[in-house]
Amino acid sequence: MKSVRFATNFSARIRSQRSHEHTRVNGGTLRVAPLETDFSFRLKAYEALRSAIANMHIYDSDEEVRLDERHLAQELGVSRTPIREALLRLENDGIVKNIPRRGVFVVRKTKVEIVEVITVWAALESFAARLVVERATDAQIASLRELFATFSGSDGVETHIDEYSDSNLAFHQRILELSQCATLFETAKTLFVHMRAIRHRTITEDRRFERSIMHHMEIIEALESRDADLAERLVREHALDLARHIEQNATYLK
Repeated sequence: MKSVRFATNFSARIRSQRSHEHTRVNGGTLRVAPLETDFSFRLKAYEALRSAIANMHIYDSDEEVRLDERHLAQELGVSRTPIREALLRLENDGIVKNIPRRGVFVVRKTKVEIVEVITVWAALESFAARLVVERATDAQIASLRELFATFSGSDGVETHIDEYSDSNLAFHQRILELSQCATLFETAKTLFVHMRAIRHRTITEDRRFERSIMHHMEIIEALESRDADLAERLVREHALDLARHIEQNATYLK
């Protein structure tokens, strides 16, 4: 079991940066920055912890990630009460679990559960793509292509795989945002922690990045041509391709 570690060396620097609540981290490490005293502690503690967990690569390691209430309170600069309330809310979201006499842990889903998450995500994101065709401007759709402007073919992706992984995650979130459907976005948000983590883990497996960049370009072309049926189908098939990969290859999931 791995206890959560905190990056205290950047706490003072981030304390003065009101807009930053978390930093990108490697699997098994949760990093949070102190909250400003004029914020609503209950809400901000929840948002800071949720963002930090979303940026963890929880499937990159087989070790459990334990959240220490006392350390979290120290790092965020608040009492333990808003931390306790935030953890309870995160448990209701299915992001953490409280195990009696052991503590609070970040949830790692089983293979069956991950496939179910991806299947639901496929339905949500594919419909979001249809809404993008109907509602987004040409400039907004063009912003999707800009996410991959620095990558030239699979060689460019492989050379900059970390940057591509970030763009890959941003691409899928951007489709949801461009749907301009708040309810759809909030529903998908409950799945994003696990979708983000499993996509990061699998992007290099079986050179999936080669299919990924090709699929993304096809999706963008369908959106640009305002072909709602094609865009919806391509997005759905892209997600379900990940589900099939998990079923066949993710031996690291229970």
